[in-house]
Amino acid sequence: MADEIRVRGDLAVVILCGGKGSRIYPFSEYFPKPMMPIRGRPILVHLMQIYARQGVRRFVLAAGHRKEMLFDYFEGRFPDWEIEILDTGAEADTGDRILACMEHVGEQFFATYGDGLGNVDLGGLLAFHNQSGGLATVTAVPLRSQYGTLHFDEAGKVDRFTEKPVIRDSWINAGFFVFERKAAEHWEGHSLESEVLPGLGARGELYTYLHHGFWKSMDTSKDQQEMERLAESGEAPWAELGSGA
Repeated sequence: MADEIRVRGDLAVVILCGGKGSRIYPFSEYFPKPMMPIRGRPILVHLMQIYARQGVRRFVLAAGHRKEMLFDYFEGRFPDWEIEILDTGAEADTGDRILACMEHVGEQFFATYGDGLGNVDLGGLLAFHNQSGGLATVTAVPLRSQYGTLHFDEAGKVDRFTEKPVIRDSWINAGFFVFERKAAEHWEGHSLESEVLPGLGARGELYTYLHHGFWKSMDTSKDQQEMERLAESGEAPWAELGSGA
């Protein structure tokens, strides 16, 4: 495993934990998606451990839907971590949730979604962000098709199948952000993905850190089952430091 570069201990990470997770219904009726378990622990804890292993000890959880479960779960747990749970509203959008946490972080902070795991090199991400000079950096990963593809010749004769290939020339938002708090001065709209980030990009203040290692989001119950299988095999790839840009 590559040597992990520990980040400054005073940097906080804002984790989006308030969405309703409609694609995992009916589970979302009972708990927020970041509390979906992997080997008996919420995916949120696995995510926090990714940051903690690399030096982060401050966590700001942007709660909303079924927020009481977060308060109940984290009470008295993880005494080595500084965990602050903020009620950012049951109906708030992603950009609104991060904006609501701005007064609880420093001049620079990490942010991410509460349902995605990756072996992202946070030290490399932070170094790239600082070198770019922008107000925000988003980690991107190659798009993995949810379907298998087939390959055939001009006569239509199939020679092979490829199961869920990685499409190397298309990149998607994997979260694992770095923001300057000054980005709040240019915060446009409510949705992080469709308004805030495009607005920062239009100003030339958004950069992309390319991650070539493992990343997966828990969008459906099938994703949860796949993560369970990875963890049970003893090869949880989010626990190993991967390669970045």
